Amino acid sequence: MSLSSRRFAAVIAVVFPFIVHAQTPAPTTLPAVAVTAARSPQQIADLLADLTVIGHDEILRSGVQSLPELLQRQPGVEITMNGGPGSTSGAFLRGANRGQTLVLVDGLRVGSSSVGATSLEAIPLDQIERIEILRGPASSLYGADAIGGVIQIFTRKADGGAWTANASAGYGTYATRSANGGLRGSMGPLAFSAQFGGTRSDGFNAIVDPANFSYNGDRDGYRRQNASANGVLTWAQDQEVAVQYFYNRLNAQYDGGPGFDDRTITTLEAWSVASRNRLTDRWSSNVSIGSGSDDSLSQTGFGDFPFKTTQRQYAWQNDFTLPLGALAVIAERREERLATDQGFAVTDRNTNSFTGVYRLRHDAFAFQGNLRYDRSNQYGGETTGSATAGYRIDPAWRLTAGYSTGFKAPSFNDLYYPFFSNPNLVPEKARNTEVGVYWTPPAGAVRLAMHAVGYYNRIDDLIVFACDVNFVCLPNNIDKATLKGVTAGLDGTWRETRVKASLDLQDPKDDHTGNLLPRRARQHGALQVLQQVGPVQAGVEYVASAARYDDAANLVRMGGYGIVNVTLDWVVAKGWSLFARGNNVFDKNYELAAGYATGGAQFFAGVRYQP
Repeated sequence: MSLSSRRFAAVIAVVFPFIVHAQTPAPTTLPAVAVTAARSPQQIADLLADLTVIGHDEILRSGVQSLPELLQRQPGVEITMNGGPGSTSGAFLRGANRGQTLVLVDGLRVGSSSVGATSLEAIPLDQIERIEILRGPASSLYGADAIGGVIQIFTRKADGGAWTANASAGYGTYATRSANGGLRGSMGPLAFSAQFGGTRSDGFNAIVDPANFSYNGDRDGYRRQNASANGVLTWAQDQEVAVQYFYNRLNAQYDGGPGFDDRTITTLEAWSVASRNRLTDRWSSNVSIGSGSDDSLSQTGFGDFPFKTTQRQYAWQNDFTLPLGALAVIAERREERLATDQGFAVTDRNTNSFTGVYRLRHDAFAFQGNLRYDRSNQYGGETTGSATAGYRIDPAWRLTAGYSTGFKAPSFNDLYYPFFSNPNLVPEKARNTEVGVYWTPPAGAVRLAMHAVGYYNRIDDLIVFACDVNFVCLPNNIDKATLKGVTAGLDGTWRETRVKASLDLQDPKDDHTGNLLPRRARQHGALQVLQQVGPVQAGVEYVASAARYDDAANLVRMGGYGIVNVTLDWVVAKGWSLFARGNNVFDKNYELAAGYATGGAQFFAGVRYQP
């Protein structure tokens, strides 16, 4: 175990008895329901899935400036960043790679079909109401790409209340400045919400080694502009039409070599229209049409490289309340279109899907079964499923066990990039088994929730880019990987103190070589302590990881690290707050991708109005 892991384990050993023996109650701040684990609302306390919800208040008070920073502190999540907040970023759920994690914005896919992943750096926190992180294969709910799990982003929504406004502005290290504001309210049957924001940073030099062929001594800053809007018309009881829109444009510099200011301009956009109707006491219908797009333009010394993915998405979900349990039946169609000047042989594919989700809760027993069939005109048919059971031993203890399958579709780059592709690739396949134990003692002196989930996820037909004896280099389905480990978490509150902690012990490895998968550690975790003193909430975070390797051969080693962050949120008047955050306050030198700087100690402070 690395030094950072030993320090983290020692802190956990101290915190656990502190929480268990505390003696004064305090309220919890977790949202009441989640939808990602079953595509229908469920009480968080009764979930069978391994899921984390990050609520709006937690996002605001965290003080972080990017989505990857927020995800880095969550159970089962590791991140990679090629530099600062505007740089190419990704998330690994339970050791699965970046492209094996499905990211949704309000239920819509907004990722790149060419790369096969979503640009996390291009999703602004300004627009987010809450985040749900579902760990484990979820193809039986959402189809392709959810081998490691699902990260679903929910933007701010109309709430049907009185008209209110919100705003915030801040300034920090590297001349980082941001401002955002919004308005929400209702007029009779119409509820409306709109949010706008922008961020600009001079950044820092992402590659610091002049020997690196990509080195450029300039700063790598970024500019971001974003907006979202949502409207709901309730034209009769339990009958409504909803419209939503999301937009973000990120202009981020990066090092691509000397003599040119390389940059990537990424525009994410999503819109949808839905009719939500209760047809009978036992039948609800939701018909929706939407589109998500990723428009990426890389401007380099070798020319411009445009790639635009558009995904038109149609869905009809029917929810039935049965005499015993509940059933959701979903029909979907997704039309992917890729626009590029790189000479791809194929630039479109269509996928039709049918999903069934059955949930049962009877006394101490609970069950959820999912079954889905995806039919693509590109890679054929894929059937995935999952079955999870839970049993409540007593009011405090709950056990779960489940089995699930998943798959990831080959990206368009894998299949058709000129001279470096293989049109005969098949989807990667995953088979996962997991067990969980949850302990939530009755509320009393302490509000406490603890859990541990063990998993074993086997991935076959893994797509690997390799060269043969004739130095012909192509991607092929030639590898296998095993993702196994345990995720443990704690969330406890005593008086005005809240403690959150997570620890992941995992072994994500290549079955052929026995090596660790790139950029993934055997141990990582986080600890957060929040203390409320009157109108002031102060916090300290410790984020730690063991050593990782940047390459599949495990030759390029990145050392373990432990960084300390601090936060402050001070309510100075009704609705008005001052906030501040310090990242890596002890200026730890560490890497999330080999050869890329992380910026050292950084600070950001501002003012917020949030009634």
